[in-house]
Amino acid sequence: MSATAPLPARPFVIVTGLSGAGKASVLNLLEDLGFETVDNPPLSILESLVEDGAMPLAAGIDTRTRGFDAEQVKRAIHTLRHRPGVSLTLVFVTAEEPVLLRRYTETRRRHPLAPGGALGTRVADGIAREKAILEPLLDEADLVVDTSDLPLPSLRRLVEERFRPENAPGMAVLLQSFGFPKGLPREADLVFDVRFLRNPHYVPELKPLTGKDSGVADYVAADPDFPAFWQRLTGFLDPLLPRYVAEGKKYLTVAIGCTGGRHRSVLVTERLSDHLRSLGWRVDVTHRELSAERDRVAAAPPLVPAGATTPGNGIAAAGPGGGQEAPQRNP
Repeated sequence: MSATAPLPARPFVIVTGLSGAGKASVLNLLEDLGFETVDNPPLSILESLVEDGAMPLAAGIDTRTRGFDAEQVKRAIHTLRHRPGVSLTLVFVTAEEPVLLRRYTETRRRHPLAPGGALGTRVADGIAREKAILEPLLDEADLVVDTSDLPLPSLRRLVEERFRPENAPGMAVLLQSFGFPKGLPREADLVFDVRFLRNPHYVPELKPLTGKDSGVADYVAADPDFPAFWQRLTGFLDPLLPRYVAEGKKYLTVAIGCTGGRHRSVLVTERLSDHLRSLGWRVDVTHRELSAERDRVAAAPPLVPAGATTPGNGIAAAGPGGGQEAPQRNP
């Protein structure tokens, strides 16, 4: 009988540090990576947070926490470091005093330990008190992040490089086909116009079909300009998407339009979906005009056969002699 493989340890990141240094930003970035986040939980439940669930967990702890005691937090950290099934990391976020003073001046927010005021030397007093209180946790930190000269994109990269789980969600790409006469999709980040491709609408046997049908796909793909267009489209998007990820974008909407939103744009959207999925991107597809058409059909009243009677339609059934009474007016 083979031994059961041990379950992987649950990541637990405790984020602490100076007020105004960026703890909330770090928690938000961890949440974007798929962490379950809790800001300022009571110290009494800190150790119990890891008991339920398997998602990576992050908790923000600072001097705003009711009954905050750095030594109590240290004891909890020591316990969790030796707890089976838990992989704990303590992150301490800090910044230089002039930077913190400038941030409080710009936002006009009150420092939690400032004695009765929000600006000037009172903020400096609060910063000094907080540094002294948190010093025991600074000594315990596994990672110290100084945000004094750290822009948000760089902070994002640092957090992602250190804490991204293997199954963390990346950027989601939404591909949407549409028809130009009904307007651009408001949520679109990028818009491509494929009206230059030859139009199946003018081929009688293709007109009732859509870009999902092979006949339409073959017809559009046979356009002499299609191969060069496709090469340029994918050559533009393939290197662009990783740059969006590097800048922290979580959702990207690419809209592809033609005249009616049924043939050319649908075909290109479907092909682009297959291409991006083959490269490992998470892709969702929606066809705006096809969806609207489907909704209209679903909402339309059923057709009534000749001679049938439905409530309120003003048509009477044929009489015994086969004749039909004249339509009646609805009241």
